[in-house]
Amino acid sequence: MRKNQSAFTLLEIMLVVTIIALLLGTAIYKLGGNVEYARHNRVAADIQSISTQLKLYESMNGFYPTTEQGLQALVTQPTSDPQPQRWYQLFKEMPKDPWNDNYIYLSPGRKDPTGFDLYSAGPDRKADTPDDDWGGA
Repeated sequence: MRKNQSAFTLLEIMLVVTIIALLLGTAIYKLGGNVEYARHNRVAADIQSISTQLKLYESMNGFYPTTEQGLQALVTQPTSDPQPQRWYQLFKEMPKDPWNDNYIYLSPGRKDPTGFDLYSAGPDRKADTPDDDWGGA
């Protein structure tokens, strides 16, 4: 009297779920390096963009913003000396690094005493550590 019934057993369902979990785990592991690569590329692009605007600021005024004025001098006109003679808003707001921190700006720079230093503190969010990202290749 029993009719042919076709259904999945609990074992078969658990086997399929396990295989899917293993495939997803492998995919996430493989993509992990790409996330760091993308973050580095974003830092490089942001630093290039900010550097270009700093050079424009310098060409209009003859000097870079001081370390104290910081990158905010590209967003709002500095009120401390030296004050720029020709100031234009070059950014609506400063971009943040991929770890949602401000970029570090020093003028004059330690690496470039005649210019400026601009870098991200990196994943540990502490400046002057080995993981700092200067946006280079």
